[in-house]
Amino acid sequence: MNFVNEDVITLSRISITNLLQEIGPEEVRTEIIAGLNSDPKYISSKYFYNTKGSLLFEEITRLEEYYPTRTEKGILKQIAPGLMKQYGTYEIIELGPGDHSKISILLSAAAEMNLPSMLYLPLDISQPAIRNSAEELVSTFPNLNVEGYAVDFISQFGPVQRERPTMICFFGSTIGNFEWDASLELLQNISRQMKKGDLLLLGMDMVKPQQVLYDAYNDAGGVTEAFNKNILNTVNELIRSDFKPDDFDHLAFYNESSSRIEMHLVANRDLTVHSPHFSEDILLKEGEAIHTENAYKYSTGNILEIVKATGLQLKHTHTDERGWFAVTEFLKL
Repeated sequence: MNFVNEDVITLSRISITNLLQEIGPEEVRTEIIAGLNSDPKYISSKYFYNTKGSLLFEEITRLEEYYPTRTEKGILKQIAPGLMKQYGTYEIIELGPGDHSKISILLSAAAEMNLPSMLYLPLDISQPAIRNSAEELVSTFPNLNVEGYAVDFISQFGPVQRERPTMICFFGSTIGNFEWDASLELLQNISRQMKKGDLLLLGMDMVKPQQVLYDAYNDAGGVTEAFNKNILNTVNELIRSDFKPDDFDHLAFYNESSSRIEMHLVANRDLTVHSPHFSEDILLKEGEAIHTENAYKYSTGNILEIVKATGLQLKHTHTDERGWFAVTEFLKL
């Protein structure tokens, strides 16, 4: 997460521009410290994704307990041929892609059409993750060009320029990390940036049995626990604090009234945390929690609310046979 230097990586058929420096380290520190001084304390989930965090999340997506990734991929494999037949000439923007496994499904379907060129624009907070994916993608798809941006797409979606009609992919139910009002605001902003005929593909994790949800965020191997604790390493890097991940226990549970999984880090002893950027030390009592993530689960009613809020047309809602996950197509009129 390079919030300091402007950086452009240029390789064969790949360019990656760092726009995080437009935010700057001071704004990042202010955001993190405000969360740590609030009641209750919180850290934004976007700070999960330093280099180690990105690798840990890739490992999570391969876990037996973690159904969202394989379920969404199953849906994409079913719909990709039809989508790319209709939209294969579109530029493809992906918000927060992480690895390239999902977009590869769409690109593979497009490649079968023997298109002369394809342009893929990944927007992610981790520049190394974009580069790793881009290098693998261009080696797999000889007609592909990658124009990546290291950004906080919540606030930096606008500067990305598109020449042709665009398919915007927002997979993984990442939208579920936002409070409902904030998610609608983000989708409204995306809608405002879309041109007539542009398509939004939105992955949404649906409400399902609570034990399935619990197991997905409390895997037996402790990978999600390691991922949750690693956010403290990112915070240490950004604000020069001295959090020790082993001083915290992983807590994830389903909040039925809010229809969301919540993840927290709970102090397992009384703690004092230092940073040269603190006006005074942060104190945590044993049992005090830092809220690190929400993962909202949706209903068909929520999809209709998105239509109303954004003015986008709902073209299709694609689900698996159990209705556990949905990939929704929204068209800009």
